[in-house]
Amino acid sequence: MLSIGSIVYLSEGNQKIMVLNRGPLVEQEGQKVYFDYTGALYPQGLDPEQVYYFNDEDIDEVIFEGFKDEEETRFIKLYEKWLEKEGSKIKKGNTGSSKDNQTFGF
Repeated sequence: MLSIGSIVYLSEGNQKIMVLNRGPLVEQEGQKVYFDYTGALYPQGLDPEQVYYFNDEDIDEVIFEGFKDEEETRFIKLYEKWLEKEGSKIKKGNTGSSKDNQTFGF
């Protein structure tokens, strides 16, 4: 799991995306789903009209890994526990990358 502030290229992408959030819960096709990450274009930053939701499998290349400390390590541990327990009840969001390489964005 990448930390906040990490910069990536998504599969078939030509713009850098900065990780803003991990594990967001959103509605997709009338169903609550989760994604691995929320991101924004880099270096532009957050535009509420252009938020990107994507998963680990959508990442083509990691350009930069964000800051990590003991709180990050603790977060990852708790998040993995949540995925095992609650995450199994919630479907993982689909970006469609396996079909047409598009990122699910709002």
